[in-house]
Amino acid sequence: MRENIKPATGHLGVLVVGVGGAVATTMITGVLAARKGLAKAIGSITQMATMRMQDGEEKPIKDIVPLADLKDIIFGGWDIFPDNAYEAAMYAEVLKEKDLNLVKDELQAIKPMTAAFDHNFAKRLSGTHIKNAATRWDMVEQLREDIRNFKAANHCDRIVVLWAASTEIYVPLCEEHKSLAALEKAMKENNTEVISPSMCYAYAAIAEGAPFIMGAPNLCVDTPAMWEFSQKMNVPIAGKDFKSGQTLMKTVLAPMFKTRMLGVSGWFSTNILGNRDGEVLDQPENFKTKEVSKLSVIDNIFEPEKFPDLYGDVYHKVRINYYPPRKDNKEAWDNIDIFGWMNYPMQIKVNFLCRDSILAAPIALDLVLFSDLAQRANMCGIQTWLSFFCKSPMHDFEHQPVHDLFTQWRMVKQTIREMVGEEAPSYLD
Repeated sequence: MRENIKPATGHLGVLVVGVGGAVATTMITGVLAARKGLAKAIGSITQMATMRMQDGEEKPIKDIVPLADLKDIIFGGWDIFPDNAYEAAMYAEVLKEKDLNLVKDELQAIKPMTAAFDHNFAKRLSGTHIKNAATRWDMVEQLREDIRNFKAANHCDRIVVLWAASTEIYVPLCEEHKSLAALEKAMKENNTEVISPSMCYAYAAIAEGAPFIMGAPNLCVDTPAMWEFSQKMNVPIAGKDFKSGQTLMKTVLAPMFKTRMLGVSGWFSTNILGNRDGEVLDQPENFKTKEVSKLSVIDNIFEPEKFPDLYGDVYHKVRINYYPPRKDNKEAWDNIDIFGWMNYPMQIKVNFLCRDSILAAPIALDLVLFSDLAQRANMCGIQTWLSFFCKSPMHDFEHQPVHDLFTQWRMVKQTIREMVGEEAPSYLD
C-alpha cells in the first residue's frame, strides 16, 4: 500500500447539487438501504467488482484500496425545490414507495440547502428554493459557507461535491475560462454570459479542498482555469456526464466494429425520456450541450484519420425527445449501418429500454468513493482513470480522451494496482 494514502477514517460528507433529483435520490436510497443490509449495490464497481492480483488471488476492489465505508457517508446538498429527499424521491417515481419506506426517516432528514441557480441556464425549470446572490462571486462565497457549515454540523472529516443536476445550456470555451485569474475576474465582474452556476459550485468545492465531480455535460471543470485551480488546491476533479445508457452501448459496440475491421457508414441514435432531465433537454440550447457530449464518442474510438476506408464518412446523428409518460424509463434506439467483405451492407438495431437513474446511481456512488480515494492518495487535477464512468472523459489539450470501455476499465485497474505498489500483469487484463 502506498504510504501516502490516508485511511478513510471518520465521516465522508457527500454534497449533491440537485439532491432532490431522480439520480441523487435513487443513489441515496440505495446506499442507505445497502448499509442496512436491505439491498445490494448492484452496478457499483466499488462495492461488487473484483481484480486479480499478482499472487493470482481475485479480490474485491474495496478490499484492495481503502475506500470509505457506506456507513460513514452523510448526504446533503442543494436543490432548487425545498422538498426533502423522501418527498423528492416520491415525486421522481423511480423507486417504489415500499423501497423508499425502508429508509423513510433518513430520507426525510435530508433537506436541501438553497441552490445557486440562474433560470437562463435551464429555462424549463423554475426554482423556488434559490439563493439571492448579487454576483457570481457572491454565489461562490455563499456555497463555500454552505460547505463549511455542513462539514462542521455533521462532523465530517472530508467532503466530496457531486453535480447530479440537469444539463445547463451550451457555453463555448472562451478567454474567461483559460486562466484562474481570468475566471475569478469574470466571477467578480458578474459576467453571467460565460460563468454558469455549475462553475460556481466547482470553484466553491475546490476552494474548500473538496473533490468535484461533474455528472452532466456542462462546460465546467473541463477548462484550463479549473485545471489550474485544482492543481493549486491539490484537489481531484472528474467528469463529465454519467455514462449510463445509449453511450455505454456505443463504447462497447464501436470497439467491436473496429477490432473486427468492419466499416460503419451511419449511426443514428434517438431517445425518449420523461423525467426532469428530459424536460430540460427539450430546450435546444440545453440539448446542444448533451449532443456535443454524445457525438464525441465514436470518432475517438474509430480513428477515421487512420482508417478512412472504414470510418472516413460516418454519418452520426443523436436525438433526445421529451416524452412525459415514460418518466425515468428511457428508451433508446440505435440504427447502425455497417459494411463488410466487398463493401456488402448490413444493419444492427439496438432497442435499450433502460431506467436512467437506476443505471446512473451506482456510477455516481463510484465516482464519489474513487474521488475521495484519489484525494487521500494525494492525486490532484484531472482523474483520467475515472473516464470509465463518463460519456465525455475529461482531458487536457495535450491528450486525447479514451472512450473504449475496455481500455478505460484497464486504466481503472492499473491505477488501483499502482496505488498498492503492484505492476501491470504481463497478460491482457
